[in-house]
Amino acid sequence: LYSVFTVLFIYFTCISTVQTTDCLHLRKQCINAANGCESVWNMVEDACNISVLGNRCKAEDTVGCNRIIQVLADEYPEFKNCVCTTDDVCSITTLLGKQCSTDKDNVSMETKLQWGLSGLSKQAYTTNRSCLDVNRECVEDEVCNKQLSLYLKVCLVNKKCNMEGCQAAIRFFYRNMPFEVAQMMIFCDCIQHDESCHRAKELLHGKPCAVTAVPLPSCLNVIHMCEENELCRKKYTTFQSKCWRHVTKKCYEDEACLETLIKDDMPCSANADCKAAYISNWGTMLHMECTCQNLPPTEQPLCELFHHMLHSKSCFS
Repeated sequence: LYSVFTVLFIYFTCISTVQTTDCLHLRKQCINAANGCESVWNMVEDACNISVLGNRCKAEDTVGCNRIIQVLADEYPEFKNCVCTTDDVCSITTLLGKQCSTDKDNVSMETKLQWGLSGLSKQAYTTNRSCLDVNRECVEDEVCNKQLSLYLKVCLVNKKCNMEGCQAAIRFFYRNMPFEVAQMMIFCDCIQHDESCHRAKELLHGKPCAVTAVPLPSCLNVIHMCEENELCRKKYTTFQSKCWRHVTKKCYEDEACLETLIKDDMPCSANADCKAAYISNWGTMLHMECTCQNLPPTEQPLCELFHHMLHSKSCFS
């Protein structure tokens, strides 16, 4: 009986060692990839407080650490066997083994968000708030500023922009914001000649890095690319069902049917669920700028319909 337990212990130890080795290999691949994974991993290091030397970590904000680990597992499914995202403590230990420690005694990120964002969160949402004011309030708030800094670290780079990395950073940023705060940031606006406000708006909205590809893709291509990506497809389906229920009810995904619709046929629900779905699109290709220029006349109506669905603010004005 003793020998059986010994064999089982050695077996599970070996399995654990192999898994850790495989996961470290995945991490190395992630860092060397050109698909945005490195940027997400850098956010994992920041959120989980992982030291560059020795890969040690001490996650003070364990919920915040787990949130970005969940993003890593969602965006790059190959990591799903490497991390456990159901514990109430930082689960990066599965990936880095005994090198990584956690601190259970610290206040959770969720509590800090409630404390640190109390001033922002208690404000009633109003349309057309100045982006400069919203940006200033976030910078002056300790927790919001910390989240904003993580995002800008990826999206404000002097070298060539890493669009996919910046998009992942935006998704994480807005996922961590309370709904009222996210609304203020996304639906903020500026008067025409207020340059400081427009710069603040670009910071909050990921421009140009996350949204501007050269050359601009057609809106048809954006939709088709989104449908080929599992994460984007789910968000697009939710967005359609929450905001454009009339369209999905009448035409579903039938492009020939969609071509027969005009903007006046498309009432937008514009309720809280719709706004949440719209916010969720940020940081995906659905939020990218797109055009309908230089398309054949037969493709113009459908393209303009998609442009209206993705970028028309009339739904929320």
